[in-house]
Amino acid sequence: MEIQLTTSEIRAILQGCQYTLRLVGSSKDYRKIQSSEYFSTSNDVVLNQLSVISYQLPVISY
Repeated sequence: MEIQLTTSEIRAILQGCQYTLRLVGSSKDYRKIQSSEYFSTSNDVVLNQLSVISYQLPVISY
C-alpha cells in the first residue's frame, strides 16, 4: 500500500512535529536528559520513496 501526500499535507505534518519538538525541548526534564553524555539522537528523512523519521533515545538511569 502506497501513501501519497500532498505538499500541503507534508508541510502540516512537519509543522506539527516542529511544534512538538519545541514543546519537548522546553521541558526541564528533557534538557537534563539531553545534557547527559549518554544522550544521542539521529533523524533520517527520505522523501519521494519512503518517509522515515527515526529517533534513538538511550536508556539513562540515575
